[in-house]
Amino acid sequence: MNATDPTPADLLRSALAADASRPLVTYYDDATGERVELSVATLGNWVAKTANLLQDELAAERGDRLALLLPAHWQTAAWLLACAATGVVAEIDGDPATTDLVVSGPERLDEARACAGERVALSLRPLGTRFPLPPEGFTDYATAAPGQPDAFTSYDPPGPEDSALVVGGRELTGRQVVELARADAAERGLRPGDRVMSLLDYDRWEGVSAGLFAPLAAGASVVLCRNATDLDAAVRAARVASERITHFAE
Repeated sequence: MNATDPTPADLLRSALAADASRPLVTYYDDATGERVELSVATLGNWVAKTANLLQDELAAERGDRLALLLPAHWQTAAWLLACAATGVVAEIDGDPATTDLVVSGPERLDEARACAGERVALSLRPLGTRFPLPPEGFTDYATAAPGQPDAFTSYDPPGPEDSALVVGGRELTGRQVVELARADAAERGLRPGDRVMSLLDYDRWEGVSAGLFAPLAAGASVVLCRNATDLDAAVRAARVASERITHFAE
């Protein structure tokens, strides 16, 4: 964490410089039994690949709008940070009919087809594997992203006052995302090394902050739990212990 970081992309760069090997996002899907753990370096690698896909393959430019139709998921975190790196404005649950691009999970493909621009589909299957049959009219993220370069350089880097994120009907600049994330981290008492267990979706700021930006700003990490609202008490207690959870967001 660097107190002078002005954008979400800078938060990630500082985290990589401080300790790239530490865990950043751990993801559980309690409907499938999936568990994935990503270090800062691993998530950073996915962010770079996704940003290169956006910039070079999809021809996205700073200021373009992207409807993000994804749940709280480790791949969603990669897309949010890739958008921040390229200057593409991520509109969570945005209207595909009014955006330049759309990124969708399998349950919202029909909705995503309203986008006249580039469309990307994610299977959200365990380990991020590809669709058995690629959805017609979409780029399969699991096919297109892995071959992208592991380092990213923006052709037109976004500034802190550029729009970066739309969530819950609120549009935020890069600086506002960072400032709000720092404020949330302070309110939660997050410190480097802390672990936040989040059951919140990414459809409002509280979920995006607790599930990514506040831990990133604080040098902490997050354990995202999808489909966990009815998690058995014993299973939850075991997870809290095994993941060394220090804070909760639910």
